[in-house]
Amino acid sequence: MRPLLTAFGLIAAWEALVWLSGVPPYILPPPSRVAVVLIERFDLLIEQAAWTAAEMVLGLMLGLVLGAALAIVFAASAGWRRWALPLVIVSQAVPVIAVAPLLVLWLGYGMASKVAMAALVIFFPVVSSLYDGLRRTDPGWLELARTMNAPPRAILLHIRLPAALPAFASGARIAAAVAPIGAVIGEWVGASAGLGFLMTQSLARGQTPLAFAALVILCLLGLALYYATDRAARRLVPWQPFQGD
Repeated sequence: MRPLLTAFGLIAAWEALVWLSGVPPYILPPPSRVAVVLIERFDLLIEQAAWTAAEMVLGLMLGLVLGAALAIVFAASAGWRRWALPLVIVSQAVPVIAVAPLLVLWLGYGMASKVAMAALVIFFPVVSSLYDGLRRTDPGWLELARTMNAPPRAILLHIRLPAALPAFASGARIAAAVAPIGAVIGEWVGASAGLGFLMTQSLARGQTPLAFAALVILCLLGLALYYATDRAARRLVPWQPFQGD
C-alpha cells in the first residue's frame, strides 16, 4: 500500500499545483486531463507501447547475453581482458545520445537500432557486475579445487560462475532499470513508432497531455520489466537474500 499511497499523494499534489498556479495545460496538464487522454487514446498508446516494450525486452536479453559472455571471457583469459577491457570502458565514456544517430544511420529507423541502443546501455553494468563476482570467488574454494586437480575450465564453470550468480542478478536488475533509457533515446533520435516517437510528435503538435500519457505508459512498462527481472533473479539465486526481503 505504501507505493500506492505515495503515488496518490504525488498525483494530488500535481493536480493542486496546476490548479493553484494556473499554468496552461500545454505546459503542464493536470493529471485529470492526462487520465482522460489515457482513456480516449488508449488504442494508440497500447499500439506504440508494444513497439517500445519489444525493444526493451530484446535489448535487455541481448545486453545480458553479450555482457555475460564478455565477463566470462575476461575471467578466463587475462590476455583478452587486457586488450578488450579498455575498449569497453571507452564505449561507456562516449555519451549515449551521441551514439544514437550513428546507430540509426547504420541500422535504420526500425527496431534494430533501438534494440542495439538498449543493449549498449545495458552492456556495461552486466559486464562489470559479473566480472567483479567472478573475481571475488572465495579463495578457499579455489584452493580446494586446485588441490583436487580440477582443470581451469571446470573451476570457472562449476565454482566461479555459480558463485558470481548473485552479482549477475544484481547487474540484471540494474540493466532492467536502464533498458527504457536506450530504447526511448533511440526513438527520440529517429523512429517511426514507439512511445518515444509518440512523445516527440505530440510535443511538436502541442498535444502535451498525450505526451504525458505516453510517459505514464512508459513508466509502467519500466516497472513491469524491472519486477519481472527481479522475480527471475530471485529464482536464479534463491539462496541469496535481496534488499527488502
